Amino acid sequence: MRIPKLTAWLLLVTVCLMTPAFLGLAETTAAVDSRSRGTEPAAEKLDNSTCLICHGTKAEKLTAPGPEGKPRVLHAIQEDPFIKGVHGDMTCVGCHQDITSSKAPHKKGPAPRANCVTCHEALWETAKRENLTQERARLGIVVQNIEAYRNSYHARPSSDDETRPNAACDNCHDSHYFNVPPRGTSKRTDWHLTVSNVCGEQCHADQLESYTESVHGGETLNKKNPKAAVCTDCHTTHNIANTSKDVFKLLIIENCGTCHLENFLTYRDTYHGQVTKLGYTYTAKCYDCHDSHAIKRVDDPESKVHPDNRLETCQECHDGKKLPLATAGFTTYGPHANDHDFERYPQMWIASRFMHWLLVFVFAYFWVHSLLWWYREYERRKEGEIRPRVRVDELPLAETRQVRRFGPLWRIAHLLFALSVMTLILTGMAVFYSYTDWAPVIMKALGGPQVAAIIHRTSAAIMLGIFFLHLVAVAINIWRNRKTFRWFGPDSLVPNWKDLEDAIGMFKWFFNKGPRPTFDRWTYWEKFDYWAVFWGMAAIGGTGMLLAFPHVTAAIFPGWVFNVAALVHGEEAFLAAVFLFTVHFFNNHFRPDKLPPPDIVMFTGTQSLEEFKREHTLQYQRLVDSGQLEKYLVQAPSQPMTLGSKVLGITLILCGLLLLVLVTVGFFGGHTPHSFTE
Repeated sequence: MRIPKLTAWLLLVTVCLMTPAFLGLAETTAAVDSRSRGTEPAAEKLDNSTCLICHGTKAEKLTAPGPEGKPRVLHAIQEDPFIKGVHGDMTCVGCHQDITSSKAPHKKGPAPRANCVTCHEALWETAKRENLTQERARLGIVVQNIEAYRNSYHARPSSDDETRPNAACDNCHDSHYFNVPPRGTSKRTDWHLTVSNVCGEQCHADQLESYTESVHGGETLNKKNPKAAVCTDCHTTHNIANTSKDVFKLLIIENCGTCHLENFLTYRDTYHGQVTKLGYTYTAKCYDCHDSHAIKRVDDPESKVHPDNRLETCQECHDGKKLPLATAGFTTYGPHANDHDFERYPQMWIASRFMHWLLVFVFAYFWVHSLLWWYREYERRKEGEIRPRVRVDELPLAETRQVRRFGPLWRIAHLLFALSVMTLILTGMAVFYSYTDWAPVIMKALGGPQVAAIIHRTSAAIMLGIFFLHLVAVAINIWRNRKTFRWFGPDSLVPNWKDLEDAIGMFKWFFNKGPRPTFDRWTYWEKFDYWAVFWGMAAIGGTGMLLAFPHVTAAIFPGWVFNVAALVHGEEAFLAAVFLFTVHFFNNHFRPDKLPPPDIVMFTGTQSLEEFKREHTLQYQRLVDSGQLEKYLVQAPSQPMTLGSKVLGITLILCGLLLLVLVTVGFFGGHTPHSFTE
């Protein structure tokens, strides 16, 4: 039977129209069937071209709910820069694994949102399992940066939206186009110069505005100078710290020093720099004087350190409240002065050369003197030579009696003077050698630099007070005996020609070219010790007073006086410490004829007849000839007094030697204030 054409066409149209319905029913049935079997439908295949239909630059802007319900514009992806980036061979869903549908709003799967951290850490773990850490070393650097970021201020929850950090990876790096060029390439330099704009345009607009007008910004943004500082040079790249924290304040000084090394080293030589090196932040730091983002050149009228603005800058700290008000001399103080630039700092150059030659002369003479003395005594004992002794049994005196050399007031003054000097050395050298490992430990034990400063000045007041009282006592004694006192006589501490003869005679004896000289009441090295204190009080005490009252000093003297005073104060303190604990200790405690230490004459005030005659032969003979020896004889100190004096002496010697070790470590331990060479 033939079907009419019209009927055929109608059947064909009907079939075409019904086919989609049947297919849809079949799909629904299959889906229901699959769910009934516990399986999911096949995932929709998503490629980058599909994503870019909506998220590309040619599409309309897309928004998503933001903080407080306000819409936020989604990032539009540029295909060409993305392909050239380090992630260019990845698919969008390689990172956005939670997206399972191309239709908006996207269906979300159980996978977490795109996260740079988890991805890179997983890649690094894979590299370690496969022993590919060397081939993929850069992944290790990324993981280190991740750890630094986790501890940074950027990783903290934002105050505007606590579900998001202050700054995520893509805020700085733009994860779609991320492509940091290799180090040492011109592209790397160009990329480095864009850092400030990235930081400023993303978040820190006010800081960028100040930076743009600064000397750093002018160099990087206008002159394209790659050596000038950008944000990351100061704030670091990933370990961004809160700028109010001490750790950042101290770090920023070190970061400034990476570019400004000479100024950094001279800053460290100042009290400001020494305190910050110890880990405290209350003294001036680089940005306190130069500003942070709006740094200007010194000759710029708007610079904080321009001569016209310098006093005002100093008065930000020296405001007359916590610290005395800065006065005119502050403006000419050299915070970066050095002792090797004669043209810029002639006073420092002259003062340093004088102090260094003084150190060389004193140590060269007395260390050689001590070494030769020790060697001569060693040779005497090696040859069996017996030192002269007094036949006490032939003297019309009891063996229990000794010669009185020092009265109680002198002994107390000596003890207080020794304790105050040791305290001054401890508190002062902890600042002077702030870069050593031991200095911060000592400073923390003392309660910090501010407490140490109080201890230091209290000790200085005791030392100067004792010295002043000594001068008064000496003046009174000379006045009382003015008719008989001989300035250059044997009882006087004023150097005379015999001292020079004795010094020459000792060196002849050292080389076995003559007899050992005989001495009167005071030997030439004792006189040197005595008059060295006068020089020390003038050098250390005088400069210490200038530094202790800076507002008074600056009102009278120019600022360079601070620089010279600080240099002389430190170098003379070094000289005093090393001399006391080497030469003075040797002369009085460690000479072969004094062993075993300690010599307790300054604690008991008395000396045995044997030792008195051996060391002060001429005075002994004078007293015997004049019949005055009896007047100086006293009962020997009791056993408890002797034992206590020995314990005290050994304790002080050990403390002195410990201080000597600390000073030695400071001298040889790295950056040192003693610039003997240019």
